[in-house]
Amino acid sequence: MRRAITLGLLVCLLPAASAEMVISEWMYAGTDGEFIEFTNIGPDSIDMTGWSFDDDSQVPGIVDLSAFAVVAPGQSVILTEALATDFAAAWGLTGVAIIGELSANLGRNDQINLYDASDNLVDQLSYGDQDYPGTVRTQNKSCNIPATDYGFTEAQTSWVLAEVGDAYGSWMSAGGDIASPGIVPEPTVLVLLVTGGALLGRQRR
Repeated sequence: MRRAITLGLLVCLLPAASAEMVISEWMYAGTDGEFIEFTNIGPDSIDMTGWSFDDDSQVPGIVDLSAFAVVAPGQSVILTEALATDFAAAWGLTGVAIIGELSANLGRNDQINLYDASDNLVDQLSYGDQDYPGTVRTQNKSCNIPATDYGFTEAQTSWVLAEVGDAYGSWMSAGGDIASPGIVPEPTVLVLLVTGGALLGRQRR
């Protein structure tokens, strides 16, 4: 069984001002269910009680994320259309917080919006190979957002689809999808530790 991996003390080197939950990976269509991964890249735990998700309708409160509860530094959590237990089994996950039965399903060209308990927009990603030519189509393969690009609000042509054994530790699910759900993003995150999180200021909302 694959277990959640955390950044541990390395994350704690980031300044408090950079603490936040980000969209770190997504797959809009998959045999074992579409999913979105959120990761706490800051040094402090984040209580997601009252937080929510919506797609391009941009309405806070549509999908309640309270069940994630407190997310530790470096921890990734998963929102999926599949049953949580089925998703965990398909990917061989244990120790990963998963909310299943996503009702606001993603489309080929869509938007991911993450809101906090006060309905403030925390992170947003617009994606789609039709709306953004040259970007990835995340069908049966996810896209991990490079750590240096956290906070970008639009998909980038430099982002790539997951491959088994890539820098993100991606593997194949029981149904043949390729991704790395619940696993801390690739080593580029170390760049943020060295720069004190300065790279996160690029292309913000």
